[in-house]
Amino acid sequence: MDFYSENQRLQEITSSVKTSTEAIGIAKLTQELAEMKEKQNDEDFWKDVDIAREVSRKIAVIEKKLETVNSITKSVKDAQELLELAEESNDAEIAEEAAAYLDNLESDAKAFFLEALMKGKYDSNNAILTIHAGAGGTEAQDWAEMLYRMYTRYAERERYTVQLLDYQAGDEAGIKSVTIQINGNNAYGYLKAEKGVHRLVRISPFDANKRRHTSFASLEVMPEIINDNEIKINPDEIKIETCRSSGAGGQNVNKVESAVRITHIPTGLITWCQNDRSQLQNKEVAMKMLISKLIERREREQMEEELKIKGELKKIEWGSQIRSYVFCPYTLVKDHRTGCENTNVNAVMDGDIEMFINEYLIATAN
Repeated sequence: MDFYSENQRLQEITSSVKTSTEAIGIAKLTQELAEMKEKQNDEDFWKDVDIAREVSRKIAVIEKKLETVNSITKSVKDAQELLELAEESNDAEIAEEAAAYLDNLESDAKAFFLEALMKGKYDSNNAILTIHAGAGGTEAQDWAEMLYRMYTRYAERERYTVQLLDYQAGDEAGIKSVTIQINGNNAYGYLKAEKGVHRLVRISPFDANKRRHTSFASLEVMPEIINDNEIKINPDEIKIETCRSSGAGGQNVNKVESAVRITHIPTGLITWCQNDRSQLQNKEVAMKMLISKLIERREREQMEEELKIKGELKKIEWGSQIRSYVFCPYTLVKDHRTGCENTNVNAVMDGDIEMFINEYLIATAN
């Protein structure tokens, strides 16, 4: 073992952990935890179940962060002691154990660094994703369905759960649009990196002449909002329309006007839900999605304003083409914002998109 190199590596890990710990803000988190636990002890705490559940969720998130800080700080100390023991004893077996411990610690430190980047107000929330097929008919609709599968598989890899909120099938194949909610700690914090237009280049299976086609699909990402007193929707500023559902849903499809479309007149934002048989439940989901869209819009405007103040070029655009997936004449997935690439396009389509998300988060943090 090269003890000099390993000590250098440990110093770099220690520095990274220290920076991440400072970024998390232990004192502020501890204060927030105390305040929320005080609310939890109030006798009226469970009168509003939704708010109570959200507070309980936030308590669990903070406790997990503090536990992670304590755990990785202890691991750094243990690594230092193990490395010193290996050097003093000159024992090959202990040296091998120390090297393996450092490998694991290095991996944990990287994950901890990304966790430290989850500082946004809604980063710890669940994420609502809406995929829209672009122009191009069946080819684009098939691409939208491929992306739907990719994000579902990503959620499974991360041990998140997926809830289908709305599904509009394509004319012949694929989907016109789909809305899903991905539930798990920091789901929005990570998946907000995926917002934008995704481009596919391949030999179309729907083209008898086997020509190469380029297709597009857009992805919206919003945080799930349980309760946000800053967003007040005036009933006079929304238009609610009902119509018959067009997708699968049982005997009431095309018989009962259960689908709900809500238009926010001041912004022009539109939400739509038809997945449930109940018009009331579809309305509740569509309204929740509207609040989430308004929150995401506000967050985006704040980010854009910060970039203007800093005088930075907006290389990381919201809503622009963010990534290309090339199946032919070569295989390559490339993120145009960060330059991150992966030639294993099949693995990416199977949900292996963590490297793209992480690179984006690091780039925006820097």
